[in-house]
Amino acid sequence: MSEFHSRDPSTPEFWSERFSAHFTPWDLGGIPAALRQFVAQAPHPYATFIPGCGTGYEVAYLSEAGWDVVAIDFAPTAVAAAQARLGPWGKRVRQADFFSFVPDKPVELIYERAFLCALPRASWPDVVQRWASVLPAGGLLAGFFYFDTAPKGPPFGASSGELEGLLAPWFERVDDQPVSDSLPLFAGKERWQVWRRLP
Repeated sequence: MSEFHSRDPSTPEFWSERFSAHFTPWDLGGIPAALRQFVAQAPHPYATFIPGCGTGYEVAYLSEAGWDVVAIDFAPTAVAAAQARLGPWGKRVRQADFFSFVPDKPVELIYERAFLCALPRASWPDVVQRWASVLPAGGLLAGFFYFDTAPKGPPFGASSGELEGLLAPWFERVDDQPVSDSLPLFAGKERWQVWRRLP
């Protein structure tokens, strides 16, 4: 990583440099099996918010399934790549800061994919509070959560107790499954989980 100048993953420059260099080991390049299963079993299409969407494969997948999706990334290079790749769905991707962005419509689901683990642990309480403020009671936080105690990152992992401690004041976990198609970066250390926003 010596060719990169930005070392702070809490800044857009960090991620733009890596997208520009096509250094994206967190990018599956497709749709994870757990998300496909979740969509197939959903009782109805959810109004969905995707923070840190990267190249946005899930934006197209969910949109084509009839879900109302808005996605953001604060790295301009990622947004440009997503908009170019997604064709008619590119308009659903915006450049924005997660901590200040307000979706135009009420959100039923936040999809988590390598967003929390991309940010330094010190920012996690703010991330969780923002999730809780965006979702109404009964809304869902669903996606992939990375568990590792290595001090350096990204990705920054949590212990299961740490994650539960962060989420429990606002959410209850309603599903927890192993992941069968992890990228090497996450292999053996991520789980698919669904958390419901408490009243």
